[in-house]
Amino acid sequence: MAINLLFNQTIDYSVSDLLNLAVGGNILITKDAGTPAGDPVVVNLSDLADAQALSKIVVENGATAVVGGGLASLKALSGVIVDGGTLELSSNIANIDALNSISIGPDGGTIKVDSSLLGLGVLSFPVNFVDQNGNTTTTAPSNFTVDFPDSTITYGHYDPLTNQTTIGLDLNLIGLINVSLGPSLVISGNPFGLDPTGLTFTTWTSTSNPDGSGGILICYLTGSMIHTPSGDVAVEDLRIGDRLVAYVDGAEDIRPVTWVGTARATVRPHLPDDEAGYPVRILRDAIADGVPYKDMLITPEHCLFLNGTFVPVRMLVNGRSIFYDRSLTSYTYYHVETQAHSVIRADGVLSESYLDTGNRKAFRQTGAVVSIGGRVRNWSQDAAAPLNVSREHVEPLFRKLQARAGVLGYAAQTAPPALNAHSDLHLVTDRGQSIHPTRMVHGHALFMLPSGVGSVRLVSRTAKPSRIIGPFVDDRRNLGVLVGEVTLHKANTTCPIDSHLTTADLPGWAESETAPFRWTTGNATLPLGDGLAQAGAMLSIQLMAGGPYIVEADAPLAEARSA
Repeated sequence: MAINLLFNQTIDYSVSDLLNLAVGGNILITKDAGTPAGDPVVVNLSDLADAQALSKIVVENGATAVVGGGLASLKALSGVIVDGGTLELSSNIANIDALNSISIGPDGGTIKVDSSLLGLGVLSFPVNFVDQNGNTTTTAPSNFTVDFPDSTITYGHYDPLTNQTTIGLDLNLIGLINVSLGPSLVISGNPFGLDPTGLTFTTWTSTSNPDGSGGILICYLTGSMIHTPSGDVAVEDLRIGDRLVAYVDGAEDIRPVTWVGTARATVRPHLPDDEAGYPVRILRDAIADGVPYKDMLITPEHCLFLNGTFVPVRMLVNGRSIFYDRSLTSYTYYHVETQAHSVIRADGVLSESYLDTGNRKAFRQTGAVVSIGGRVRNWSQDAAAPLNVSREHVEPLFRKLQARAGVLGYAAQTAPPALNAHSDLHLVTDRGQSIHPTRMVHGHALFMLPSGVGSVRLVSRTAKPSRIIGPFVDDRRNLGVLVGEVTLHKANTTCPIDSHLTTADLPGWAESETAPFRWTTGNATLPLGDGLAQAGAMLSIQLMAGGPYIVEADAPLAEARSA
């Protein structure tokens, strides 16, 4: 391993190398290509006493930084960033105020706190989270943990007024708890899903939440809080046989859990947000006051129960109060099934239990099988309520939630995409020649063809109606241009061409429309009929619609041109 300094000096690892080091920038502690296999890469910074110009310490990629008493004189240290590594706060810290901040990067990591730090008290600053762009975020990475390896008991409390969580052995909450047994951390937000009202505290023990060595390990809760007869329970803590509160015509109905499954998702960030696999985050109060009562994370196809119907949450994404959370590039998600499909409450939001439509094998089962429901089910016969994805039903819901986001002051998470109105429609012949239209006449694109051409491909930009018009349009096809009449003019002959209207499986064409025209999907094959084009032949293509197109769609266009 190595400790890399900003001025490109590399110091081989040893504790003695760090004594009285005149550091002029950042220290990066990491596992790199030169790290021997099996090396845990643990760097003790406790004696780094004279690095007065040190800006920050970054620990990443599975490495560990141990921070001790020597840091008391690091007056210029702006903080420690943990991004996929481990920060250990050791027992001899004399002045924790030497640390101005601890930040957790998008790759997460672990903070280990030595419980023998008697008298340390609560850190005066909160541990905060930063996203991939270095901006502060309220979203904790899915693999963020806090470990009290020498403790057998620790406490947690969330304060909704400050939006901060205190974890550890030093809590003084009037009427709830008063202990002063050791150190505690303050963490921004509520990453561990504690009581959002702040009226209770949580106790972890080495038996209920062990770290593998008898201590306490507090893991980030990626699931939602499911309403049960005994209160809300994290979805990952539910087991077969547990009881849920279901809702039938507004009345509560207690139902047992018959199956619990879990799966792991990995985002493909090179794709657009609605294709990449990002989870959808619903901000607190986005739907109504206290609904949800905390930020809610669900997969895009998961349905909310609104106005008596189920609606996939992807159709309600407004980029403000409901948005694709790009800070999570991999995550675990859970499904809970009851004997019959149910309307249940998660994070205060009416949602759905699992409906097996044929994807059960994609999940790893949790616990022993009680029932797996038998046959594959479907929405029309087995759903607890109708699934409604029509624009007429969803758009009013979308507009209402969008307006509420504005009233609440939720800012846009991303800038609106740049649009291009031009389709860049051109032909590519069966000989690889690229031909652009000579002119447009009354909605018809005219192309001059060389002799001997038997077929062409219609190449253009593409766009999804669900992205261009809005997510409340349940049309996620990539569409190029809408083609009507096609005519080949050669010599004194006019040849109508209708293969795009009569051949269902013609490559590059979307499903046939009810009217006599059809969408391309950006690279559509068009046979020219029995006779080859003659010299001077002209192809006329009637364009009924097309665009606008998102600028990022230019990349697939380049691929289509070379296909």
